[in-house]
Amino acid sequence: MNVQTLTAFLMWCTIINFVLMCLAFLILAFARDWAYRMHCKWFPLPRPTFDVIAYGFLGLYKFMFFFFNVIPYVALLLAT
Repeated sequence: MNVQTLTAFLMWCTIINFVLMCLAFLILAFARDWAYRMHCKWFPLPRPTFDVIAYGFLGLYKFMFFFFNVIPYVALLLAT
């Protein structure tokens, strides 16, 4: 795999993951009750626990997004 292919791959990974992260944020910001009801069908959770898990999920997703997508993509852009 050459550098241009890897750069293009990371660019698309970054775009797709950014869209998914924004979608997750929008769902949890504007449709939190719907998300809570949907998840409570599978896992009986009190509301405060669900909020903490959702907040932690978004934080971890954002960290992983930057660590595995944005930083390598920017590094390849700077290296070429």
